Amino acid sequence: MTIVLCTWGSFIEGGTEEALTLARKLSDSLGARLHWLVAGDAAKEASALAATHGVAGLDVINDPRLGEFQPDTLVEALVQYCDQVKPTTILFNQTVAARLIAPRVAGRLGAAVVMNAFAVAARDGGLDVTATAFGGDTNVVYRLDAPLSVVSVVTTTVVAAPAVQPGNPVERTISVDLASVKERFRVVSSPKAEGPRLEDAQIIVSGGRGLGSAQNYDLVKQLADALGGMWGGSRAIVDDGWIDSSRQVGLTGKITRPGLYLAAGISGASQHMAGCSAAKTIVAINKDKDASIYRYARYGVVADCLEVLPELIKAARA
Repeated sequence: MTIVLCTWGSFIEGGTEEALTLARKLSDSLGARLHWLVAGDAAKEASALAATHGVAGLDVINDPRLGEFQPDTLVEALVQYCDQVKPTTILFNQTVAARLIAPRVAGRLGAAVVMNAFAVAARDGGLDVTATAFGGDTNVVYRLDAPLSVVSVVTTTVVAAPAVQPGNPVERTISVDLASVKERFRVVSSPKAEGPRLEDAQIIVSGGRGLGSAQNYDLVKQLADALGGMWGGSRAIVDDGWIDSSRQVGLTGKITRPGLYLAAGISGASQHMAGCSAAKTIVAINKDKDASIYRYARYGVVADCLEVLPELIKAARA
């Protein structure tokens, strides 16, 4: 019995240590071997992390075609890997790319698949997978008894923890043949954020529809700049065209883990909180005292954010 966590790219994505923690606990409960598959340049920094988290085997795919994100090529590489290794459970750290790749890998392998999961537990030889559903408005538990299961995990509720006994992972190179793969689609235009990534920011100021208008969103930008942070927002204002989708925080946007997350005019729907609930400190400004955001916030200001934000900007600039 083998559990595999799949990672790719030029660096280790945020949330990977949390995913490794979940994978290790699951493998321990099942008495299974834990392997970590790393495709691309990310393998260079994976060895020490693999040992810290008790990984038994570090499997590396070094094919040069994996140097950039090509979905068809990556799916083929993962399928060929699984044909060789024969895992029983395949885990993904749910990034934007993983939402595209995981279901396609499951389809190619004929595996059961659950997306948006945040807890996985062994029970009676199968898996109980708890995931968000209906856009994050509720949770559901799926029972998986399939020979092969694919689970994509949102790791914001998982706390990263090293293994009690660090491992000594056996590293091996896995050969795959990708010469015949042709990408069926080519992205000719996509939103791109210049400079630092929202996922890596230590301070994030986000705005929602409670700001009233796109013009008022400028207050969010000003406060973020004054605090030395980055600005983001809810899906609602992305849909309304106030900000680019590259700035969206939430289940279908960026999964962030800042030290400080300030939410102005955001109600706190589960879909949004999936992208920021791992913040060390959440500060909420909302004139609705019953807003869901106050269940997550350490500090809250029940007031009109259009009155509070200018005062915070003054204080931050002082």
